[in-house]
Amino acid sequence: MDPVKQSHVEEYGKAPEIIASAPGRVNLIGEHTDYNDGFLFPMAIDFTVRVAISRRKDSHLHFYSVDYKDRKRATLPTLRFRKEDRWANYPKGIIAQFFERGQSLGGMDITIHGDIPQGAGLSSSAALEVATALAIQDLYGIEIGREDLARLAQKAENEFVGVKTGIVDQFISRLAKEGHAMLLDARYLTYHYVPLALKGVKILITNSKVPHGLAESEYARRREDCRVCVEILSVKKPGTALRDYAASDVRDSMGLIPEATRKKCLHVVEENQRVIEAEEALRRKDLVTFGKLMNRSHESLRDLYEVSCPELDWLVKRAWETDGVYGSRLTGAGFGGCTVTLIEEEAIPSYQEHILQYERIFGFKPEVYVCRPSAGARIVENRVQSS
Repeated sequence: MDPVKQSHVEEYGKAPEIIASAPGRVNLIGEHTDYNDGFLFPMAIDFTVRVAISRRKDSHLHFYSVDYKDRKRATLPTLRFRKEDRWANYPKGIIAQFFERGQSLGGMDITIHGDIPQGAGLSSSAALEVATALAIQDLYGIEIGREDLARLAQKAENEFVGVKTGIVDQFISRLAKEGHAMLLDARYLTYHYVPLALKGVKILITNSKVPHGLAESEYARRREDCRVCVEILSVKKPGTALRDYAASDVRDSMGLIPEATRKKCLHVVEENQRVIEAEEALRRKDLVTFGKLMNRSHESLRDLYEVSCPELDWLVKRAWETDGVYGSRLTGAGFGGCTVTLIEEEAIPSYQEHILQYERIFGFKPEVYVCRPSAGARIVENRVQSS
C-alpha cells in the first residue's frame, strides 16, 4: 500500500478520499534572476510530497506528518498562523487561501509524506503547498487553472506563512513536464518547455548539508542592491528591473554605483543572458556549451553575487576535476544547500570518490541524488470519482 495511504488509515481509521503528489525542483541555471524580472531554467525532480485527505463532518482540521511523526490541529473558524505549528502552517495557508476566494470547505483529516530532502533548497515547502492545493481542488470540485493554483500556493507562503518567496517554485511544481526543463520569464510568467534529451548523461544533485544560515538576511541585502542599481541606471536608460539592462549598461556605470553593488548587478544581467544561451545550447543538444555556462554561472555567483560558501565551492571544484562532468554549479539561494552537476552516468562513481574527503574537512556528510526531469503535480488516487 502507498505509505501515505497506509499512514492515513492507521491515523484516522479510514482510507483517504484523495491523494495528490507534487515534485520538488532544481534550477539548472538562472539564479537570483527571478526577483529581477529575469529568466530561469528550472526542472521538476523525481522527489515528491504526497498529501492524502478525507473529509470530516465537523469543522476540525487534523494534520499528521509521517516524516516528523507529528500531529497538529486547528479549526476552520479559528484558522491562523501559529509559529508552533511549523510545517502545518503550509497546508493551513492553502486552506485559508481557498476561503479567501470564497470557497466553502469543511473539516479535513490530512496526512503528509515526502522524500524531498528538507532544508536543501529543493522546494519541499512549495511541493507541500501545491500538493495540498491540488488535493483540495479535486476533492471539492473547485475550478482553478494550473497557473492560478501556483499563484494561490505562492500567496499562501507569502501572506499566511510570511515567507516572501517568488512564484518559481510553485510554478514548476504545478506545471512541469516530464523529460523537459522550463524556461520561465519571471516578469510575464510566460514559459515554454525545453526537451532534456540527455541519454547517458545524468543530472546529479549534491546536498552539502550546510544549513542556509545567512540566506534570509543576505537575500534581503541583495534585493536592495538590485533596487539601488536600477534606480541609478534608470536615470540614463528607462527601466524598472535589471531585466531591462545589458551588461554594458552596468559596466558603463562604474563610478556611479558603489562597486560592491555594481558587481552583484553585473551577475544578474549576465545570468539572464546565460539562461538564453543555455536554452539554445540544449536545443542544439550541445551539452559541452551548456556545461560551460553552468560553470560560468557558479563563478559569477561566487565572485560577483557572493552567495557561495567554501563547502559549495569545494564540491563544485571536485566536480570540475572529474572526467565526464560537463558542468557544475550551486543551485538555489546559496550559503548552503545543493550543487547541480551535469555528468556522464559512468562518471558518477568517480565523482563520488572525489568527494569522499568532504565530511572529514567540513564536518557534514553530503548526499548525492541522481534526478530525472519529472512531471508536475498530479492526482495519485481519487476515491470520490471512482465511487
